[in-house]
Formats: sequence, C-alpha cells, structure tokens
Amino acid sequence: MPAERVPVQIPLELPFRSALGREDFIVHAGNEAAVNFIARWPDWPGRILALAGPAASGKSHLAAIWAADAGARKVEPGALTAEIVPDIAGGPLLIEGADAIADETALFHLINLLREEGGSLLLTARSAPARWPVSLPDLRSRLGAVPVANLGPPDEATLAALIAKLLADRQLSLEARLLDWLVTRIDRTPAAARAIVAALDRESLSAGGRLGPALVRRVVAGFAGGDETPSPP
Repeated sequence: MPAERVPVQIPLELPFRSALGREDFIVHAGNEAAVNFIARWPDWPGRILALAGPAASGKSHLAAIWAADAGARKVEPGALTAEIVPDIAGGPLLIEGADAIADETALFHLINLLREEGGSLLLTARSAPARWPVSLPDLRSRLGAVPVANLGPPDEATLAALIAKLLADRQLSLEARLLDWLVTRIDRTPAAARAIVAALDRESLSAGGRLGPALVRRVVAGFAGGDETPSPP
C-alpha cells in the first residue's frame, strides 16, 4: 500500500502592509540624530536636509513621517526638470533617491529658488550629496554645503524590535527566545532583517503559518550558506 502523501502548501507572493506611521518608527542610537534634525524643520540651514544611509536603513520611513507632518509634495528624481521648478519651489518637497536626478541644472535652480520662495527640500540617498557624481561645478558646490543626517545600524535590541515589527507587518510573530537567538546570527543591518523576515514568511507559508525552532534554524542555516548553526533554545 503506497504511503499517504502529505499535502504541501505552495507559498504565494502575497502583498502585505508595511507600517510607516510615526508610532512604527524605531528610534535608536544610529538614527536619533537624524530624527532630531528632522524635528527641527522648518529651521534647517539653507532650508535643505539630506538623509543618508544604506538600503532599508529607515530613510523612506522617516521621510514619510516628515512629509505627512509638513504636507510635502513628493517629486520623483526622473520627474525633476527645469520647467517644473518655478511651480514647486515654494512648498515643502521630498525627493527620494535624489542621487539619481539626471537634470543637474534643474536641481541647481531648485536649491536656489526654494530659498527665495521659502520652500523646504528633503533629499534621501545612500550617500551624502557631497559624494554624488555631479558634473556641474555650481551644483557640486551647493550640494557640498547641504547638511546631512546619517542613519546608522541598530544595536541588537533595536534589531530585535525591527524584526518583530516587520513580522507583525506580515501578521507573524516569534517567541522572545527565538527572536533573541535569531538576531545574534544575522548581519546587524535593517536590510538583513528585511531579508530574513521575507524568508521566514515564505517558509511559514509552506509550513502552515507557524514559526517554530526547526523552521527558524533552517532559514538561518540557509543564510549562513549551509554552515552548521547551533539549534535555537
């Protein structure tokens, strides 16, 4: 008699809600200075501020909080042209991924005009504006004077809180002992936290939704390239 086949649930890439409210933002030593700088708006030197940090460091989250408070208009880097600058320079503006702006002349005029019109500009990028590959000398000078708020990596306690939040965004949770074990075995970066949560989500769908020790160990071992990983408590 053939063995009974165990049904396997096929994971689907389902959309999930990413919580981006003020109450969801986790403040830690690596981003506290940036949070305080954002809170000084509109009293920014030159009415401009740049948020700089690695991928998934919280730049977009913090920028979204500011944009909601300031009533800012978001402009995509590729949409910034000299033609629209006079129409947008008078109010709060947010440009994410600003190091991808192609029209350097438009950005130069925007920086000059917003000071005259009383506008504000928040830029986000992975590096400070002074390090962007800009060819226009006058713009390079302007960008070199832009104040920068850096977002650094979290400590282990903050990383655990971030993972718990990301899991909650996907309607998942981990026991405290498993969460504490997990954070000591991944890179201490928000990007690693997001990657491990996405992997846990996929595995949990296959396993019926429960994040037990065996599943967590399997996922962590996969991130370690198959190396032997001590079992979770």
